[in-house]
Amino acid sequence: MPIPITDTLRIAVAQLDSMVGDIAGNIAKARSARAEAARLGADVLVLSELFVAGYPPEDLVLKPAFQDACRAAVEDLARDTADSGPGIIIGSPWPEGGKVYNAVALLDGGQVAGLRYKVELPNYGVFDEYRVFARGPLPGPVGFRGVRLGLPICEDIWFAEVPECLMETGAEMLISPNGSPYSVKKADDRLQVAVARVVETGLPLVYVNQCNGQDELVFDGGSFGLNGDRSLAFQLPQLEACVALTTWQRDAGSGKWHCSDGPKAVLPAIEEANWRACVQGLRDYVNKNGFPGVVLGLSGGIDSAVCAVMAVDALGKERVHCVMLPYRYTSNESLHDAAELAERLGIRYDIVPIAAPVEGFGAALKPLFDGRALDITEENLQSRTRGTLLMAISNKFGPMVLTTGNKSEVSVGYATLYGDMDGGFNPVKDLYKTELYRLARWRNEHHPKGSLAPAGRLIPENIIVRPPTAELRENQKDQDSLPPYEVLDDILECLVEGEMRVRDVVARGHDEATVKKVERLLYVAEYKRRQAAPGVKITRKNFGRDRRYPITNRFRDRG
Repeated sequence: MPIPITDTLRIAVAQLDSMVGDIAGNIAKARSARAEAARLGADVLVLSELFVAGYPPEDLVLKPAFQDACRAAVEDLARDTADSGPGIIIGSPWPEGGKVYNAVALLDGGQVAGLRYKVELPNYGVFDEYRVFARGPLPGPVGFRGVRLGLPICEDIWFAEVPECLMETGAEMLISPNGSPYSVKKADDRLQVAVARVVETGLPLVYVNQCNGQDELVFDGGSFGLNGDRSLAFQLPQLEACVALTTWQRDAGSGKWHCSDGPKAVLPAIEEANWRACVQGLRDYVNKNGFPGVVLGLSGGIDSAVCAVMAVDALGKERVHCVMLPYRYTSNESLHDAAELAERLGIRYDIVPIAAPVEGFGAALKPLFDGRALDITEENLQSRTRGTLLMAISNKFGPMVLTTGNKSEVSVGYATLYGDMDGGFNPVKDLYKTELYRLARWRNEHHPKGSLAPAGRLIPENIIVRPPTAELRENQKDQDSLPPYEVLDDILECLVEGEMRVRDVVARGHDEATVKKVERLLYVAEYKRRQAAPGVKITRKNFGRDRRYPITNRFRDRG
């Protein structure tokens, strides 16, 4: 029989990888985390939102068989708590009365001792919970060994109503399981929201987030706690799975809880966080989908260079295969830089010339194209030949093809369908070109935590400093077709992340004709983006889950 808690509450916070659909695997992780919590002397273990199902489960959660399996797994796990060890707070779908809820269960004494349903169901950006979950009633606290715990679930703390209801009904502390995906400066947003709830309620708050990649999303952990006076109680690391003990003391006079001991990790700066998020997303996508490794075209340019280093950071050199696919416009400079990068990474590197298949396509099409000048058609044939050959290598040997187009190019359609867009995943899809250059310089100066690549300056300096080019015609440069990337990226951030009016973008100092050209390219490239490989979400508004525009669309901002 667990001993009632009087003046000390030890909470083990688990920010772990929870895989969508792997109910047995997730429960096994919960059991392992509970064993670690017991070793640390914890009274209760807290896991993240929908931990049993994996988050986000999307329409998988509409299957009655899946709902029932999740509930049965929670009830089975509850029986483990019949001993005197830690209780468990765990998220799971919960079918009840013909509906399914996003729930959190308190397991203690061998049973489900408390159950609370999510009230605020997000329906914006990457979230679509109104489609799959029923809204729960306003909750009261649950009792755990004499302590009244409020259990707001993720979005419940982004608004005042649920935390205030918990405070008014007697909660002594807020413990919030979350499934909060990474984006730039998201950690600051979470902290500001948590501070607001603590100010309003006067209650300490424990914020628990998962840590893993799931399709396009990366969940970065970064779990933390605040005392009732808004001071930082503890901080767990970002992009690192762990189970950590926090110790809370009840003040004899006020009866309020205050954290007396907990880790205080330092969160990484933006460049490190972005890099590690891309690596985490790539690693989990490849490993969880059972690919033996990856293959990618190495062109001698910045995009493929960054992707190659990320791939080795994520998977190790033995699981990365790079292929140079030269044609008549491929410069000796590109050949040299690609080979040097491959040597520094220690990866397998092959050269497969594409002249014969490209010219074979040209010969086959000659009766149709005779008398017409060379144009973008022939340029795209080169790109599509490269895509076909990389897919053939993937089919023959099993590695997934990485596609390497950055957000600048994806935005304006500066990419070839069934060519350089061929592939299963893109780690840099949500990074603008200028950000890629910053990350390349950062990576040459740093060896990220968890990296499987060698230390040192991996990307040759010439790749970083030379003018970007697709090398699809003689002396081609990207800026023949596009504004300078510093200009393009600022315009795109205004139009994509900011949804700004053309006149407001122009007011930032941009040429009006250039802004309107970029806006037009952004709209007409939507059909390409619909067919693009998934890639890691980094910005506040990525293409796909965050930004859903019609393909057939005549609107243009004439202002």
